[in-house]
Amino acid sequence: MSHTTRDKKKLLNRVRRIRGQVDGIERSLAEEHDASAILHTIAACRGAIDSLMVEVLEGHIRFHVVNPDVRPTSEQSRATQELIDVLKTYLK
Repeated sequence: MSHTTRDKKKLLNRVRRIRGQVDGIERSLAEEHDASAILHTIAACRGAIDSLMVEVLEGHIRFHVVNPDVRPTSEQSRATQELIDVLKTYLK
């Protein structure tokens, strides 16, 4: 089973929240709200998308790059976790 299938409900809920943020940006622009408020909403939306990206990437790495059916060596586990940590930091 794919990680996106296993986590489907959680991932879809995240996407729906992001869609709500994007809709909020559209409403703010249409209603000519203050640019500062719009920029904050855009930044929050970008953070949410980056978090979604990290979650999907982490699942991909754990289930497709490092075979979950084979017990990884401690070296593989360490390298996998380092890669995931770097991605989380980069996309934060």
